[in-house]
Amino acid sequence: MQCALYDAGRCRSCQWITQPIPEQLSAKTADLKNLLADFPVEEWCAPVSGPEQGFRNKAKMVVSGSVEKPLLGMLHRDGTLEDLCDCPLYPASFAPVFAALKPFIARAGLTPYNVARKRGELKYILLTESQSDGGMMLRFVLRSETKLAQLRKALPWLQEQLPQLKVITVNIQPVHMAIMEGETEIYLTEQQALAERFNDVPLWIRPQSFFQTNPAVASQLYATARDWVRQLPVKHMWDLFCGVGGFGLHCATPDMQLTGIEIASEAIACAKQSAAELGLTRLQFQALDSTQFATAQGEVPELVLVNPPRRGIGKPLCDYLSTMAPRFIISQQWHRVLLSTPAVTPKPWRKISANCQVTASNGYSFLICSRTPRTMKC
Repeated sequence: MQCALYDAGRCRSCQWITQPIPEQLSAKTADLKNLLADFPVEEWCAPVSGPEQGFRNKAKMVVSGSVEKPLLGMLHRDGTLEDLCDCPLYPASFAPVFAALKPFIARAGLTPYNVARKRGELKYILLTESQSDGGMMLRFVLRSETKLAQLRKALPWLQEQLPQLKVITVNIQPVHMAIMEGETEIYLTEQQALAERFNDVPLWIRPQSFFQTNPAVASQLYATARDWVRQLPVKHMWDLFCGVGGFGLHCATPDMQLTGIEIASEAIACAKQSAAELGLTRLQFQALDSTQFATAQGEVPELVLVNPPRRGIGKPLCDYLSTMAPRFIISQQWHRVLLSTPAVTPKPWRKISANCQVTASNGYSFLICSRTPRTMKC
C-alpha cells in the first residue's frame, strides 16, 4: 500500500506498511504459534486477511483547526494537527463526505474544540458505511447542545449533498478527556440504525454499538465460527460480549437455544432486530454485564463463545469457566480466536487451558499493515 502521509513522515499508524502482506501474515502466524507453544493444537488454519487498502467501514476523525478551515484527522502527541481525509485505509466513498463536511462545519458554525484552550464545540466526526447498500451513519460529537439548533437548521443542505446519509445523530461528550463519545445521543433523522449484511445474515449498526471495522475479514471470522459450531453436538450456547450478535446469529439454528449477553443496550437492540428478521425464536439477547451474568449461573451450556474487548475477559470469568468446564469454548480475542475443548490462552486463560485441548486456531488480520492480529480458537 502506498501512503503519502507515511512517506512524508506525518503518520506512523500503519507500522508494517513497508512489509508485503505475505510477510505480515507469516509474522502474525509465528507470533500466534509462539503464544500456544505449550499447548498441542490439532489444526492450524490458514491465516485470514482482506484488501490492503480501502477496507475500513468507519472513520473516527478528530476535528481541529478553525470553523472556516477545519481539519479532520488526528492530533499528534505534541498537539500538532494532521488531516487524514486522504488516508488510503478509507474507501473512495468517504472522500465526498469529508469534502462536504468541511464547508458544512462552517455553515453550521460548529467551532472545532481546542484541546489546549478547552474551548469550542465540535470534537469528533464519526462516519460508518454499510457495505450492503452504501448507506452511511454520521455522528457529530459535541461538547454541549449549544450549537444543536444551528446544526439542525443547516442539516437539509448536507442531506441534499449527501443522500447516502441514512442516520445522523449528535452525541454530547462534555468532559475534557480523550473519550470518543458521551452517554447522550440525539437523533436528527427518523432512521436510527444502519442495515448491514454478512453471509446472508442481517445485522444492524446503531450509535454506541460496536461493529467490526473490516467487513471482509469479519464476514470470514463469523463464517468460520458458524462452520465450527455446525460440527459440534451443541443444543445450547452462550455468546458472551456478543455486541450486535454477529457470532451468535451466524451460529444459531432454529433448534438451538442461545443466550447473548452484552452490556451496551444499543447493541442488544441491534441483535434482537436481527434475530426477529431471521425468525429465530430461541435466541435471547440481554443487556447485562457478561461476567456478572455468567458467574451467577449454576450451570453452563455445552458451548460458551467469548468475544471480549481488548482488555480481555478478566480473571473472575476465567476462573468461573475453569471451574464449570463447559464442553466447548470458542474464544475470539484481540491478538488471538480459538476453539477449545475447553481451551485457550494467553495469561488469563492458562488456568482453563491446563484442562483443555485446543482443537483449532485461526489468525485474522483485521488491521492490515499493523502488527496486531486477532485469533479465534476452539
